[in-house]
Amino acid sequence: MKKLKLIVGVAAGLIVSVSITACSGVKSLDVVGQQSITSYDEVVKTIPDKVKADQQNVGWALSAPDDSVRFIWSEDYSKAPQHDVMLEFDAQPFLDAGLNTSKLPENYFYYEGDKMGDMGSKMLMVGKKLGSDKLTYKGEPTALKAYEQIVNKYRDSINYHTTLDHYGVKLGDGNMFEWAKDMKTNGYNNSNQDKDIVFVLNPKPLISAGVDPKKVQGWVYAQVPIEENGKTTQVWKFLKPYDLK
Repeated sequence: MKKLKLIVGVAAGLIVSVSITACSGVKSLDVVGQQSITSYDEVVKTIPDKVKADQQNVGWALSAPDDSVRFIWSEDYSKAPQHDVMLEFDAQPFLDAGLNTSKLPENYFYYEGDKMGDMGSKMLMVGKKLGSDKLTYKGEPTALKAYEQIVNKYRDSINYHTTLDHYGVKLGDGNMFEWAKDMKTNGYNNSNQDKDIVFVLNPKPLISAGVDPKKVQGWVYAQVPIEENGKTTQVWKFLKPYDLK
């Protein structure tokens, strides 16, 4: 129980967020946005074998160490078939917990597909469209350059969490992908017990589609504080935190 409480406590801190937008549209003054690019580059370099091109979604994917979930971001919003930023994850834990896929909202996709060579995998995807921009690049597109497009064109999709120095990409409807600003100093109350990347799901649509949240295996279901407009409220989240070190 101690371990579970620690994970939930750490995850709770990750969700307390403050969204900071670019100053007057001047990119050079957007310290948070530019630092998030440097920070994201460090994450990509730390797990290069988990960051790969995703042709189906016209972009790039960063997979969790156990391959149960991926953060995917498009490199061309005019060609992305579904979302521009999204999470794709194993549906089986949610199906086992009672999910009726026909009751999922429009921002969700359920399908059987190829997961690490397993064509029979049952997958869920949730995310949002950022726009219809035909993105251009100097040289060949890369995972980092594609992330920079989010910062430069859709800055309000980038979060900064003051409590733990974490950045994040908002995926719509309370879903997020987050990472540590500095993995070398990343820690909860300086105890080095924080997580370097965190996949975050809003549980409400899944519960409305039949999921018993207490029966979902592999995700932490926790009530966590969210700070908005100077007020703190408690909300429930599904969380998958990972330490990359």
